[in-house]
Amino acid sequence: FIYTTAKKDYAKKLVEVLDPKKKLIRRCLSQSDCVCSQGCYWKDLTCLGRDLAKVVALDHTMQGFPAQAANWILVPPWSGDPEDEELLRLIPELGQL
Repeated sequence: FIYTTAKKDYAKKLVEVLDPKKKLIRRCLSQSDCVCSQGCYWKDLTCLGRDLAKVVALDHTMQGFPAQAANWILVPPWSGDPEDEELLRLIPELGQL
């Protein structure tokens, strides 16, 4: 899943870049799937319909998941650098889960 606070058009473009062959990403959630509180959008993982004990969220900001902080792993923001290997660094940690 991709879950972003960005608007739907941006989210669709993001998925096209990350998964051009449409083989990895099954669902894309965008701003319309977020909760808006006092002008801030945050991601509610319960909308995934999954057991939250089995859900991990990777994000560059804690603001995205205030209600499910235990499911969150902080990652630096992606700048578009093709040499970025941050997600590869997480493989051991994710494998332990």
